[in-house]
Amino acid sequence: MQNYFFLVAAVLYAGCAFLPTRLRVTISIGSALGWTLHGLALWSDVVVAESLRMGFAQMLSAAMWISVAVYWVENRNMALDSMRVLMLPVAAVAALLPIVFPGSLMSLQDKTALFPWHVAIALLAYSTLTVAAFHAVLMAVQESYLHSHRGLLNESKGGWYAAAIARLPALLTMEKMLFRLIGIGFFLLTLTVLSGLLFSEQLFGKALTWNHKTIFTLLSWVLFGVLLAGRQWRGWRGKTALTFTLTGFMTLLLAYVGSRFVLEVVLHRGLT
Repeated sequence: MQNYFFLVAAVLYAGCAFLPTRLRVTISIGSALGWTLHGLALWSDVVVAESLRMGFAQMLSAAMWISVAVYWVENRNMALDSMRVLMLPVAAVAALLPIVFPGSLMSLQDKTALFPWHVAIALLAYSTLTVAAFHAVLMAVQESYLHSHRGLLNESKGGWYAAAIARLPALLTMEKMLFRLIGIGFFLLTLTVLSGLLFSEQLFGKALTWNHKTIFTLLSWVLFGVLLAGRQWRGWRGKTALTFTLTGFMTLLLAYVGSRFVLEVVLHRGLT
């Protein structure tokens, strides 16, 4: 049943991505229905009788599920139509990934009560920073349109995408939203890092190992921390902020999704 829900959610996401903006009510209802089916499918797929089904596909799909929720809520406060065009097609692909890559079951019988909370906080951190990365890409596109004189003044000549870019809030407003997302994501990532460092034996049944996942996670945490510090004390913005955001996100992607992808798809190994 969950595979059918994944498929329908992907179709709804893809359809809503390319509907004209004037059908905003249809888009809102369709994306909300897709999000609901996507969530039900993920719950059925991941939570299995005292076990968790985990893998790169489940993590990426769950991250995009939360990302769509953030987009849906924020879009009610400000016009983010271009983010819809960018995010929903990716969400459609992510919804299908668990069907193709089923992941592996991880038993919770030998885990403490802290473990599900650690996973949930890590997923929230990853998802929030995923939205921040999409937001950074959108800001880069918006800035490019403004600098190339194809943006707000010439939106009628640029087609539907130029019109969508033109409806975005001012870059300063977009930047404030970006740093709000990064601040929340950094706080959640800090909790994830601290819980992993301080309670490794309770969470994973072994001492902390300095593998690629740990190193990339810490590197991502440092990058986002430096960005927020630079913003606070040096007034960093613009290309510097976008570069740090995307670099930090790609590092986090390598830590959580990339490592699972290599193990499951390239090396054909399950979770250990």
